[in-house]
Amino acid sequence: MATKLDEVTKRRTRAGRMLQRGMAPAKVAERVGVARQTVYTWKRVLDEDGIDALRESRRTGPQSKLDEAARVRLREVLLESPTAHGFGTELWTLKRIRQVIQRLFGVRHSDVHVWRLLGQLGFSSQKPEKRAVERDEGAVRAWKRRTWPTLKKKRNAKAA
Repeated sequence: MATKLDEVTKRRTRAGRMLQRGMAPAKVAERVGVARQTVYTWKRVLDEDGIDALRESRRTGPQSKLDEAARVRLREVLLESPTAHGFGTELWTLKRIRQVIQRLFGVRHSDVHVWRLLGQLGFSSQKPEKRAVERDEGAVRAWKRRTWPTLKKKRNAKAA
């Protein structure tokens, strides 16, 4: 466990040096692989207490139930198709990810914790496009140009 903590300390210190050089917090977050809010927290510590304060352990909360190997494995699983893991569609949801974590590692997490875990693994929420794969843009433009105006005229005439 000491090795992991050392890595976290190195990451905080590295981020602190970047902030001291004037790099934007968003850019620092991207470079060191943490959430932007985390860098703002580190920046506050840096501004108040200096770079040495970033070298101190800042761990709060309980120990993670998934070790580094489990996190690596979870990331690999999430890069695979959900259908390969027994789900009916190609969409990962928090509920599905929670089920996979429980099935593979025997650990139960809340949706909130799964959300945080996904952020730590570098994933972000994304909405699937609600457009058909077979969508014909030319036909849609033609419909909007020709058919839609006539439908609008008929509706407006009835309202009058």
